[in-house]
Amino acid sequence: MNHQESLTAYIAAFVAELLSSGVTDVVVSPGSRSTPMAMVMAEHPTLKVHIHVDERSAAFFALGIAKASNRPVAILCTSGTAAANYFPAIVEARYARVPLIVLTADRPHELREVGAPQAIDQIHLYGRQVKWFAEMALPENSQEIIRYARTVCARAAAIATEAPKGPVHLNFPFREPLIPKLDDELFQLQERPKGYVKIHNGDLTIDNIQLKEIAGRISGKEKGIIVCGNIADEQFADAVTLLSKALDFPILADPLSQLRSGKHSQENIIESYDTFLRNEDAKSYLKPDVILRFGAMPISKALTIFLKENADADQFVVDGGGGWRDPAALSTDMIFCNETIFCEKLLTFIDSKPSSGFLEDWKKVNKLSKENMTPVRDVTELSEGRLFYQLADMLPVGATLFVGNSMPIRDLDSFFLNNDKEIKVMANRGANGIDGTVSTALGAALYSKSVYLVLGDLTFFHDLNGLIAAKLYDIDIHIILVNNNGGGIFSFLPQSEHPKNFELLFGTPLNIEFEHAVRMFNGKFTKIKNWDHLALEMNETIDNPGITVFEVATNREGNRDEHREFWRSVSQEISNFVKGLR
Repeated sequence: MNHQESLTAYIAAFVAELLSSGVTDVVVSPGSRSTPMAMVMAEHPTLKVHIHVDERSAAFFALGIAKASNRPVAILCTSGTAAANYFPAIVEARYARVPLIVLTADRPHELREVGAPQAIDQIHLYGRQVKWFAEMALPENSQEIIRYARTVCARAAAIATEAPKGPVHLNFPFREPLIPKLDDELFQLQERPKGYVKIHNGDLTIDNIQLKEIAGRISGKEKGIIVCGNIADEQFADAVTLLSKALDFPILADPLSQLRSGKHSQENIIESYDTFLRNEDAKSYLKPDVILRFGAMPISKALTIFLKENADADQFVVDGGGGWRDPAALSTDMIFCNETIFCEKLLTFIDSKPSSGFLEDWKKVNKLSKENMTPVRDVTELSEGRLFYQLADMLPVGATLFVGNSMPIRDLDSFFLNNDKEIKVMANRGANGIDGTVSTALGAALYSKSVYLVLGDLTFFHDLNGLIAAKLYDIDIHIILVNNNGGGIFSFLPQSEHPKNFELLFGTPLNIEFEHAVRMFNGKFTKIKNWDHLALEMNETIDNPGITVFEVATNREGNRDEHREFWRSVSQEISNFVKGLR
């Protein structure tokens, strides 16, 4: 059998196994060395192939597809620096626990380390940022190698999707000629009569003896809180709210926990903790003796400090991915168990108990904080705090809200209040970077309805070329561009107290007219004049196709002062309230 037939049979076997392993989408960046794999993928009748020229944006685009679809997504590129451009998205996938199957084409072994063009060392290119790496065998059409190709593919998909999910990397050396043999029988001869390996992944759990002991320790406490970070499991909301009711514990719900918006019970959900946990009187008044934590670390720095300040409390961290989400080494118990399963099973060992009043204390302080949001709610100028305060009202039911890092995600945490509109909230909080945000949101939009992306001007600029995906694939997305002409987050950090080179090093004003870039990708652009204008535009453009951008211009210094005045005002009210009870 000649080289072309061997190359074709080998790759067709691998691609067929991708579908068998649950992969429905691949994102391909054009290149020469990856030609055989790309051409065979394009020939598959059911595989969805998305072409993205920029490898960095392509990988983030795939990340968004995987996040929204909850399925592994494959990415394919040629050899050399193309593969290096995948790195930021792979890092995000690793820490955000998103399944990616990274396929890099490579020069064959005889062309490595000899000065051949576009040849770099791709062995373990991504180091420990991937869960597994395999240097693939050279193509052959023997029964053993065909079985090998399909088995490695199945194994890679299984490793990417087992808890904790994450990226895997397969490196394919290809010899020239690179053109496969494409005919009607391309995928017809690849099925093994008895089927190829099927890998069964299960959820982590613990036995009833351990659960009974944990239940006794937790339910024996009167002053307990439940902290929920980023959780993707749709069954978790009902499970944890039932547990909260049985334990009589408040739930401090991070916006990425998917607990602030939905039809589940919100009776015990506390959402304004980032505001009132900045107050010493409130922290003393609400001091817990047991903390039960689920999901990723919360966004709120005030909450993180509060957890550190209560190091003497029993702290149970439940992680269905078997990771170690405990940066301050606070946990007394690390529980490797699926979060929903843990809540459901723990409930069987807990009898509902009368209220100790601790839950009501949290509710009162939370209500007081929301009632005193006047400095944010009633501001007349366009501002970042009020924008996020109003978002829940402005977004359609069932929308997906994708939020950029730095100030937007923090303002979301502070001002996005409980509602029943079933708004799904997403963000790139694995490594917390601003790169690839546009591309990730567009990838998510392929499998989500009514996607609204809210991000800052630096984040938008950082991934402007990602907008090409919306143009190529007719993806509908609404983008709220918060333009404060620079890095607004730094105005809240100690760097701002050193004004000499602050703007040069941290403020970094770009003075960009984004309308021109948006028009280049056939997008519609509106510069918002005031709050009524924003409400009108968002209402009238709900069904707009393609890219719709609303630029909300704000002032960095004004935004900082508004936040500080709000925190001061609420803190004073809370202190008066707490002192009045003593």
